[in-house]
Amino acid sequence: MPCLIAAPASGSGKTLVTLALSALARRRQCSIQTFKVGPDYLDPQLLSAASGRPCRNLDPLLCGESWVKRSFSLHGGASELCLVEGVMGLFDGKGPSSEGSSAHVAQLLNLPVVLVVEASRQAGSLAALVRGFRDHQSDLSLAGVVLNGVGSERHEALLREALASLAMPVLGALPRHPCLELPSRHLGLLPAHELSDLNARLDAWADLAERHLAIEALWPLLEAPAPTSLASSAARPSGEAALVALASDAAFHFRYPEATELLEEQGLEVVPWSPLADEDLPQHCRGVILPGGYPELHAEQLACSQRSLGALRMAARDGLPLYAECGGLLLLGRSLLDQQGEAHAMAGVLPFNARRGSLSLGYRDAEVSRNTLVLKAGEVVCGHEFHRWQLDSSAAEAESLWQLEGWGSPRRPEGWGGASLHASWLHLHWGGCPQIPQRLAAAARRPLSP
Repeated sequence: MPCLIAAPASGSGKTLVTLALSALARRRQCSIQTFKVGPDYLDPQLLSAASGRPCRNLDPLLCGESWVKRSFSLHGGASELCLVEGVMGLFDGKGPSSEGSSAHVAQLLNLPVVLVVEASRQAGSLAALVRGFRDHQSDLSLAGVVLNGVGSERHEALLREALASLAMPVLGALPRHPCLELPSRHLGLLPAHELSDLNARLDAWADLAERHLAIEALWPLLEAPAPTSLASSAARPSGEAALVALASDAAFHFRYPEATELLEEQGLEVVPWSPLADEDLPQHCRGVILPGGYPELHAEQLACSQRSLGALRMAARDGLPLYAECGGLLLLGRSLLDQQGEAHAMAGVLPFNARRGSLSLGYRDAEVSRNTLVLKAGEVVCGHEFHRWQLDSSAAEAESLWQLEGWGSPRRPEGWGGASLHASWLHLHWGGCPQIPQRLAAAARRPLSP
């Protein structure tokens, strides 16, 4: 049975342990499927690069428990090895609860937990910390602890002795090392495509795993589950495939692999399209998808992409289906301020200007206000909001896409929606919203108005 790599808090080293084990599996020519708990986009990009397979998110809040179970079995069972990286602290979930947390997923999938502890400034107190996590939830199995940030042999011996009092296995002790430091920016780790030394890092991570992790004890905890089918009961639409453009470049790369797969299951042809490269929309394009990313870091170059921006304006004018989330939403506004505070003109499809502001973060329940491109009035979906840029105007309440509400976030109108438009800050996982790819496909096949 595979394990879940968790930690007492973010920044403890669980991503690095997962990367090290994935890199070592590739070195040993073993196929490994990685998973990430929660709505993260950046850790999965690194895990995909390390494993050679698309990392899959396991989020019971966004997708539901049944979908998480089926996805885990399907994708995990298609490889020799399997590994799940947790999110934040082990019991951190929606608001102050553990709903949607690493512990929730471990319990749901019956996975033992390997706890990665940042121990650089601890000694005997480590035992109290680990005891608390071990005993906090009786139906969780703690398989052992990986010590991170160990300063010396003496420090490691001290920590091991402290954990021996709990009969807690130590599954590795990682020293302080330059290759264990990952660069980050305002939304998290740098994406894999921005790490010019990624191959060297993968080699270094595999070396560290071989030298400092208890591989003989950890390897059995990577055994893949038995597979089951995730096949949809819906029949694949017949007829000629309609083509949709998916923004895919350094500015737009926050997407789940299931998005493309679910559209293809609906008979659509999904074609990558780069606004940064100032590409025109593909010929015979019948829809545009603008995922999240970092358009604010590329605002000047995007403003110079007049062919792409003009194509978006024409698509909106002609009633082509437009689906935009978070960073994709920013491309549709009037202007976007970059990190230096300089304004750059965007497509001008929607009436707002965007600038850096306070952080908006958390799960949101969204109650749909009216029928739109992919949603119907009264439907309620769960999404995730995560952005630092804010808009200087928003849809009027009577015209908004939906009402958003979450823990610590009062109910408010948000987004734009119409017969051919969905534009919002909210990230959705279509595994939990199968009606979205179905309705996008139907819209892409509809004849355009003259």
